[in-house]
Amino acid sequence: MDHLTQMSRQHNLISKVTAAFFYSIAVAIALNFFWHPGGIYASGVTGFAQVVQTLTERYFPFVLSTSIMYFVLNIPLFFLGWFKIGHRFTMFSMIAVLLGSIMMHLIPPLTIKFDPILCALFGGLINGAGTGIALKSGISTGGLDIAGIILRKKTGRSFGTINIAVNLVIVALAGVTFGWIHALYTAISIFVNGRVIDMIYTQHQRMQVLIVTSQSRKIIDSIQARMHRGITIIHDAEGAFGHTEKTVLITIVARYEIYDIEQIIRKNDPYAFVSITETVKTLGRFKEVEVD
Repeated sequence: MDHLTQMSRQHNLISKVTAAFFYSIAVAIALNFFWHPGGIYASGVTGFAQVVQTLTERYFPFVLSTSIMYFVLNIPLFFLGWFKIGHRFTMFSMIAVLLGSIMMHLIPPLTIKFDPILCALFGGLINGAGTGIALKSGISTGGLDIAGIILRKKTGRSFGTINIAVNLVIVALAGVTFGWIHALYTAISIFVNGRVIDMIYTQHQRMQVLIVTSQSRKIIDSIQARMHRGITIIHDAEGAFGHTEKTVLITIVARYEIYDIEQIIRKNDPYAFVSITETVKTLGRFKEVEVD
């Protein structure tokens, strides 16, 4: 068992570092291939770092590059993540941000300029994919990702929605400082970025599972042992076709747990009727999986 546990931890470590590296490549490509050449500002801390670089280029005798400011602006948010989310989570987030900062510096910007709309779309798509994969692997990309996770736990709103709302500040900054055409392209990129994050990072989406079964005890024991989820039991249900006695089980799971619960049901009662629907909102106790 100790050997299996060690192997599992090693696999988890490799997957997190790989996700951090993938994100660093994605954000560097989005920034240097699309956002910078297209005059578009990214979401979150990356966008603020771009604004700092542009302001120092215009009004100061020195330049604070986006790659450096991206890491510096994340430092206070690492403290927030350390105390509010978890130490292990924050450590991997620091690795992702450090790698991202390095890749922003190492990958040179393109000299070819694309249509700004294409820059907005592809920049948001690539960065959103990198961010979503990082979050799904249990790490963040720093900045508003950390703030978004904390706010999501408090409010229950989707991560992408919070990301878009906060980044309206970036849009306003782009419009006031650099022209409203830049604000439009920035808004498009931020919207695409948020939608892609939501499509990939589905850990926060909750699903209601309704199970009509004649093997309720086996299914209940398996769910509680493997998934640690609460279950509501409705006894004395009757099937209209065969008039056989059934039990109805209702539970709420995260979307990424759907595969596990399907396997449990198939193993214990392959003839069970199952309905799975997306839950808009839950009140009461729901065990949130810890990212630490």
